[in-house]
Amino acid sequence: VQLVESGGGLVQAGDSLRLSCAVSGLPFRNYAMGWFRQPPGKEREFVAAQRGVRGTTYYADSVKGRFTVSRDNAKNTVYLQMNSLKPEDTAVYYCAAEAGGKGLSQVTEYDYWGQGTQVTVSS
Repeated sequence: VQLVESGGGLVQAGDSLRLSCAVSGLPFRNYAMGWFRQPPGKEREFVAAQRGVRGTTYYADSVKGRFTVSRDNAKNTVYLQMNSLKPEDTAVYYCAAEAGGKGLSQVTEYDYWGQGTQVTVSS
């Protein structure tokens, strides 16, 4: 199983970025996909997630209205569109895959993880 994130970078406050996570080695459609982030010196935290079949989405309060999670099941890829970025969004962003209908907001609920991509937002 491989999850490979891309799309991170250095941007200014107010800019947008779209992260991608390409998944291989598992039945993508059957997995919920989540995005987490780990700011410098802090714990990894939930950002957003989307169920595989119904496509229901979930967001952390801190990103609601600014970030959008989506998936293309034909391409085995999940995306995180990030708009109106703020300096406090600076973090390493990880995608993760979850099977089995568990909750989606905790690190321990996920089965597979990508290596992460750095997002830095300057003020």
